[in-house]
Amino acid sequence: MATKVLMEALSPTMEEGRVVKWLKSEGDAVRTGDTLAEVETDKAIMELVARGEGILRKVIAPEGATLEVGKLVAVIATKDEDISALLGDGGGKGEEGRGKSTAAPSPAPAPSPTPGPLPAQSATAAPTGRVKASPLAKRVAAEQGVDLHAVSGSGPGGRIVKRDLDRVPAHAGAPAPSTQHPTPGSVTDVPLTQIRKTIARRLVQSIGPIPHFFLTTEIDMERAWEAREALNRLDATQRVSFNDIIIKVVALALTRHPACNAWWQDDHIRYFADVHLGMAVAVEDGLITPVVRHAQAKSLREIAAEAKDLGERARARRLSPEEYTGATFSVSNLGMFDIDHFTAVINPPEAGILAVGSISQQAVVHEGVLSARRRMRVTMSCDHRVIDGATGAKFLQTVKQMLENPLAMIW
Repeated sequence: MATKVLMEALSPTMEEGRVVKWLKSEGDAVRTGDTLAEVETDKAIMELVARGEGILRKVIAPEGATLEVGKLVAVIATKDEDISALLGDGGGKGEEGRGKSTAAPSPAPAPSPTPGPLPAQSATAAPTGRVKASPLAKRVAAEQGVDLHAVSGSGPGGRIVKRDLDRVPAHAGAPAPSTQHPTPGSVTDVPLTQIRKTIARRLVQSIGPIPHFFLTTEIDMERAWEAREALNRLDATQRVSFNDIIIKVVALALTRHPACNAWWQDDHIRYFADVHLGMAVAVEDGLITPVVRHAQAKSLREIAAEAKDLGERARARRLSPEEYTGATFSVSNLGMFDIDHFTAVINPPEAGILAVGSISQQAVVHEGVLSARRRMRVTMSCDHRVIDGATGAKFLQTVKQMLENPLAMIW
């Protein structure tokens, strides 16, 4: 019996997916569980996995094609089976029709073969052979015209990662593009990626309907700076960042102010005993918020290790849906970009997000004396339907007290 390969919702908010790379070709034998293709969702690159056996008789969606969830992607059947009826109906929603859907996320995707062809192909023949490279490295190489065969990998097992491409001149090993610089008066239209479409849709859902208000405070970071320096001297193999400290402090503060650790649910408010803290991570072409779950119960060392791992996999677009959904509160830190103050947009259904600026030395009066002190500004965006002004202010007071007196984290 033929099996329909449908575009399934590989993330909770996915409405359509883009075929990035076919790992099987028409005529290839397919077994249940084989990875057929890589699909770009609104948050990550996931695997399309076969749930039927036979031969990949027909690929409906070529690489680069974008399909709505439920549409027909391919057909698996026996060699001589008549599949004309399946090709004629164009697929359907869910599991309608004679076939079965075959897309399923895999928590640990395997490295994929070399990236697919660029929109405009070069007449120059490319070297053959499998190249071990991360998905992000492949995408950057394709955009920059870099031949991965000419790049040495510094990742595990010689795998090429993005930092390896940073050391390679653009378009190395590939023909120069026909246009080096845009001509005056020209315009360039770039199709939206799945993640950019989702960001646009979510912002409309957030900044319009949600009644935001903002609370800003400035924090003396001298003691937190000294504490971080001391911790990193103790163990240079696992360094703690200021973002790790902020995540720990925010998680503890939310346990003391549970009214801020909540979701707006239209006809009720849901309060959480556990803190699942989202941390905004800038990725290629957008933003994703991996979640440190049960952050209030984890040590600073555990948070540092988990945050580093989540951040790396978020930038590689290799997070599973459960790793970037379900946050009860979020933190967005632009301090590393030398931004001293900004306001962040709430990610619904969460009721708050903390925007963290840079740490800089400022001339301030401290204990009656003018001196240079390290200071940091933070701004909390609040959903006024859930959090009142005084409630948010008390939460920020606790955050400030803990950062200015790091021992308060163990009190």
